[in-house]
Amino acid sequence: MAKRFPIRPLHPERVCWGCDQYCPSDALKCGNGTVRTPHPVEVFGDDWMDWGLDAGAATTGADAPRRDADGRPAGREGAGIA
Repeated sequence: MAKRFPIRPLHPERVCWGCDQYCPSDALKCGNGTVRTPHPVEVFGDDWMDWGLDAGAATTGADAPRRDADGRPAGREGAGIA
């Protein structure tokens, strides 16, 4: 069984997060590269869990693709799509 992944560790810079061994940053036992793997909170910030897996998938309003009256994408006349 895998260990639980800490959401907000106190000192994430002290540990390599590349596998479930959680080695100290100066003693990488698993051979997971030559440098430690940072925790997501170090890379993305404290709200990294709020983003979700499909945060960029929702398109609404001005971001939604334009459609012609028959449902085809608008502005594709010269694209070679029949």
